[in-house]
Amino acid sequence: MNPYQLHDSTVIVTGGSSGIGYACVELLLEAGARVAFCGRNQARLHSAEAQLRERFPQAQLLAQVCDVLDADSLSAFAAASQAALGPAQALVNNAGQGRVSTFADTTDDAWNDELQLKFFSVIRPVRAFMSQLKGQPNASIVCVNSLLANQPEPHMVATSAARAGLKNLVRSMAFEFAADAIRVNGILIGLVESGQWRRRFEAREERALDWSQWTAQLAQRKHIPLGRLGLPKEAAQAILFLASPLSAYTTGSHIDVSGGLSRHA
Repeated sequence: MNPYQLHDSTVIVTGGSSGIGYACVELLLEAGARVAFCGRNQARLHSAEAQLRERFPQAQLLAQVCDVLDADSLSAFAAASQAALGPAQALVNNAGQGRVSTFADTTDDAWNDELQLKFFSVIRPVRAFMSQLKGQPNASIVCVNSLLANQPEPHMVATSAARAGLKNLVRSMAFEFAADAIRVNGILIGLVESGQWRRRFEAREERALDWSQWTAQLAQRKHIPLGRLGLPKEAAQAILFLASPLSAYTTGSHIDVSGGLSRHA
């Protein structure tokens, strides 16, 4: 018996064509949920959809190209998912990646781009799906965030600031949406295996190291107590807990998924 209690529920995942988002879609389908996911890259989205349909031939699944910063694109995605799968019970906000820059070399345009991405990649999907979430049993919103919200890094100054703001936004939405019985939570990830880390691995100077050796060294340099990078599935499992009725009395909270990297109680 699957513990997540999401059978026959409709769940929306943004940024679902790779990484944590894709792992989340996989686990949701395993749990018997109906899933709509989106991404900006059409080729990657179609490839992800094909893999999922091959693995889950009976799945109720919708994949649609969508830019989460574009209100019209999101409205079309929300309408399509409701028509195909019914109203959303849970929304997973997963779109966005980090920007490497210090205060000195972050331009005004870069600040605007980063703040726009981190805030409106959550604000606009929430707006688009709010009418569906209202009135649904165990309605939930989950936001994928970073440990940078608590532990800013000087080489990622804009992303760190935006991540802290997103953590605050989750709590604000949780208080406001409680009146509509919609829970809002988030996860704080540390270093998780991703396409970004794979690209850094391919550009490594020490060519004698394989992936496991290189990431073990990285974990050691970053002082990760568990000694390795996290897996997308491990972050996705925390997301599913927060999206599901298993966390029915949890709102305004964040789960740390950083392998012990957090220095905060």
